[in-house]
Amino acid sequence: MSAIVIIPSRYQSSRFPGKPLAPIRNKPMIQHVYERAKSAVSVTEVIVATDSRLIFEAVNGFGGKAVMTSVAHQSGTDRLAEAAGILFAEGCKADIIVNVQGDEPMIYPDMVDSVVGILEDQKADIGTLVRKMENPEEIFDPNVVKAVFNDKGYALYFSRAAVPYHREMFSPEALKLKGLESIHTGDAGFFMFKHIGIYAYRTDALKKFTELPPSRLEQTEKLEQLRALENGMSIKVRETTHETIGVDTPGDLERVEKCLNTSL
Repeated sequence: MSAIVIIPSRYQSSRFPGKPLAPIRNKPMIQHVYERAKSAVSVTEVIVATDSRLIFEAVNGFGGKAVMTSVAHQSGTDRLAEAAGILFAEGCKADIIVNVQGDEPMIYPDMVDSVVGILEDQKADIGTLVRKMENPEEIFDPNVVKAVFNDKGYALYFSRAAVPYHREMFSPEALKLKGLESIHTGDAGFFMFKHIGIYAYRTDALKKFTELPPSRLEQTEKLEQLRALENGMSIKVRETTHETIGVDTPGDLERVEKCLNTSL
């Protein structure tokens, strides 16, 4: 199977305008994402899909490839699909499109390889990654998306709520008695998994997904992947041990800088 990475990257952000061009160790953030994705062995090409001429020129400036897309897209997946259409019209061929978020400068190349490998299972339409939760503070954090899946790795549900709900561990009485710090998701074999927002789509699955209208659960939870599940598409997950830092605010940028400096 042939695979390419497309990195949706928009300039406007309510909390951090222009963040793809924010410098991290003398490089714009989008360059870190691009170079890390480019190091994956399973992909033949990496392209940035943007609505900003500034981002387009920055990517070309460091030797990358970018395509201009509409400013009207409501989601990164819609931008991904438009970019894929442009590339295919130019003669690019790929069985799999990998969506790497443009605000994930610490993405690991083997995470890209791992999510591509999920689609070796011909029954899976979409592949994505999950990680065991270790920090109890994340359990009730609505910004941390939880994934529930069956014993074959197929997703059953994604939620901002604490799912699956451990009745004894999460009861108000237990939390009042022991406190949040007493929660350990590995106790008695119980684990919760958080969703890592990297996706691999079969090309026909991406087209189908973006042609579907927003679904009821998607609109309720504000989670796009629920549209696929509600419409009978299969999402298969694979566990990763890597932790990444998505950049939503200037404070997140400082955390990334600190982690990169520590890893030297």
